Amino acid sequence: MTAKLQTTLGSQLRLVTLRLSRRLRQQNVGEVSPSQLSALSTVAQRGELTLGELAAIERIAPPSMTRIAARLEDQGWLERRVDASDRRVARVAVSPAGEALLDENRTRRDAFLSKRLQEFTEEERAVLRRAVPLLERLASEDV
Repeated sequence: MTAKLQTTLGSQLRLVTLRLSRRLRQQNVGEVSPSQLSALSTVAQRGELTLGELAAIERIAPPSMTRIAARLEDQGWLERRVDASDRRVARVAVSPAGEALLDENRTRRDAFLSKRLQEFTEEERAVLRRAVPLLERLASEDV
């Protein structure tokens, strides 16, 4: 594959993923920013974390994560808990309201995609099914 073709494919993938990401964000409910939703999703997926661990996973500066967590906590979507083994350490966990917010957002985005995929032929959906592992590999952090 020539360098020009690789650049074109890279540009096309970048643009289409940005557009799809924007369309999915438009399906979000609640006054939650993409950064807040990402942090909340990470805590839901990984379980209780310190703010330092969460900042490292999200690849943002600890002071920024502190602000994000404070907003999530103010909204009632995140809870701070004292670490059982070291009472000086605080951990964050998703609250029941945060779980409900994540579930509702997930449901809306999945419904949006399902509706759009109905417009595709079975052959087109098969192509997309085959592309998913490649896109997952592309998005992996093993770089």
